[in-house]
Amino acid sequence: MKTGSSFTSYKTFTIILLILAGEAVFILPFVLARVFRPTFLDVFQLNNLELGTCFSMYGIVAFISYLFGGSLADTFKPKILIAVALFLTAAGGVVLATYPAYPVLQLLYGYWGFTTIFLFWAAMIKATRVWGGSNRQGLAFGFLDGGRGLVAAGFGSLGVFIFSLFITSEIAEAVYSERKEAFRNVILITSAMVGFIGVLVLFFLRSDPSEENHTRSRHSFRETLLNYAIVIKIPTVWLLMVIILCAYVGYKITDVFSLYAREVMLYNEIESAQVGTYLLYIRPVIGVGIGLLADKTRTSLMMILGFMVMLLGALLFASGVLGPSLSFYFLLSLLITATGVYAFRTLYFAALQEGYIPLAVTGTAVGLISLIGYTPDIFMGPAMGYLLDASPGEPGHQHVFWLLAGFSVVGLLAAVRFYWLTKSSSPTRTLQD
Repeated sequence: MKTGSSFTSYKTFTIILLILAGEAVFILPFVLARVFRPTFLDVFQLNNLELGTCFSMYGIVAFISYLFGGSLADTFKPKILIAVALFLTAAGGVVLATYPAYPVLQLLYGYWGFTTIFLFWAAMIKATRVWGGSNRQGLAFGFLDGGRGLVAAGFGSLGVFIFSLFITSEIAEAVYSERKEAFRNVILITSAMVGFIGVLVLFFLRSDPSEENHTRSRHSFRETLLNYAIVIKIPTVWLLMVIILCAYVGYKITDVFSLYAREVMLYNEIESAQVGTYLLYIRPVIGVGIGLLADKTRTSLMMILGFMVMLLGALLFASGVLGPSLSFYFLLSLLITATGVYAFRTLYFAALQEGYIPLAVTGTAVGLISLIGYTPDIFMGPAMGYLLDASPGEPGHQHVFWLLAGFSVVGLLAAVRFYWLTKSSSPTRTLQD
């Protein structure tokens, strides 16, 4: 039995490790390409559609992994799954640093779809839900995503620093080979840090006793099917699929913000990378703030507000009113859009409690919801790449943000339905069920 102070220290250390792991595993597949998109396209000799196809390969493998990885998280201890996922993801970074040919790069992204989703995703969500208990789901996921944003921003800032450190001439005059070598160092140092975080998780992440009560030593095929039968009968599960799908479209579109800064606002490579990094620093504030509000009010209300803000930001970018001479308004529009998008990073799974989804089948529920909710990993990369390449410059970006506006409307309708359904339902299930 833990004393009050030791229990508090244990809880604090646990969420810190989950935060570090929760973002570190996605740095190599996504954050580097998001922060350094113009550079990434240049050094790998890719166009936007080709990079989008790599993301799509990730999404296809992830699509299958969500389904089976959920059951895995209900069977094995999260720390084992999380640590192995970090080690294998870091190993992929070593391959990335060799600048593999395009077909190999596609296979690498498929490999990352397995390491980050099949092994990692549901385990992290379940561990965080256990940490939050019955009454702090918003705070738990607010800390998780806010902290993940801070970790991503830290990795992004470090990456920009390392990149600029190895550029000895003016960035505009830096030759291709110099930029390529600088970015290789960014990849290798990032990979080493991801592996180190895996070591920390393996040796220092401890299981909560309540987690042990909901983790079975093994799952029979019949038990797995029974869990899915329970989950698919819960109406809120289906609404969360739609809500997460629409919100995740917004998150995928943050991949093009640094490219927008380069192509429309005419920033240089380091300035555009800094835009992508500064954006990540907004995430902790939004994550914790929205999490606290969700616990004080209702998660579904925050989701409705999030879609309204996301829609406003999308319309500002889609309107075409922004340009190189309106840097302040560009940053303001960026802030508005990011607020709506990042709010959902907290709300996605904090809504499990409001939706009366039992803890014992959390992994299964997360896997099934994610199966549909994260399909933008499959189609948004190629869709954005096609729109950007078919209409170079600002018109292509406008088309991308009109797409976001459409999904925001659909998500808003689903969130309103979720609100009324949970408001009128009696809680037949609790976190301990």
